[in-house]
Amino acid sequence: MATHTEQLTRSAVRLRGLTRSFDGRTVLDGVDLDIPAGQFVALLGHSGSGKSTLLRAIAGLDHEVAGSGQLTAPERISVVFQDSRLLPWRRVLDNVLLGTKGADGTDKGRAALEEVGLKGRERAWPNELSGGEAQRAALARSLVREPELLLADEPFGALDALTRIKMHALLRELWERHRPSVLLVTHDVDEAIVLADRVLVLEEGRIGLDLAIERPHPRSYRDPLLGEYRERLLKALGVTEAHA
Repeated sequence: MATHTEQLTRSAVRLRGLTRSFDGRTVLDGVDLDIPAGQFVALLGHSGSGKSTLLRAIAGLDHEVAGSGQLTAPERISVVFQDSRLLPWRRVLDNVLLGTKGADGTDKGRAALEEVGLKGRERAWPNELSGGEAQRAALARSLVREPELLLADEPFGALDALTRIKMHALLRELWERHRPSVLLVTHDVDEAIVLADRVLVLEEGRIGLDLAIERPHPRSYRDPLLGEYRERLLKALGVTEAHA
């Protein structure tokens, strides 16, 4: 298995001149982006800035994007949304295994559920899960596919503050164990700083700031040394501390 340093010498995502418009309004305006294999990246931006549009393009879910001809991404991609999107008529394990193939699928599904702390909940119905448990199941569903790239579109936005903090720790732990590339779309500056090793700000259809977070993990929201990063990101977003 490649080391993390070796992974970062390879490109998992490569975009050149990516453009997307809706009803004559340009949302993505010639975006250039490289994400090395195994890197954890967070993407910030105002509502309507094109964060989810960019994520959908990388996931191959938007076929109307245009560019200079280069949009490359790994073959194995998993997407986690704000809504867990569990099928209510399928039990938890069946949801995790949805769309997978192979005789060892059930074992992998059980192992993934155990990894996210849902061992023993395989036969539960989705409506029996809490919001945090549902998102854990969604993470298990992504893990069982052994993704090279995990795309997360505000996966913790609907959770309460305490559950969100627990999910942050879980996501980071899973990333350290499996080392996929991660692109996390979020509105939360603190979430981006605590989780990611690199934070991008999408502004006027392009990457306006590309900031490396050079602090060891685990990180704490209370770490005063993260304040400088927070100020730079808020400034890039046009927000003052008085408004934060």
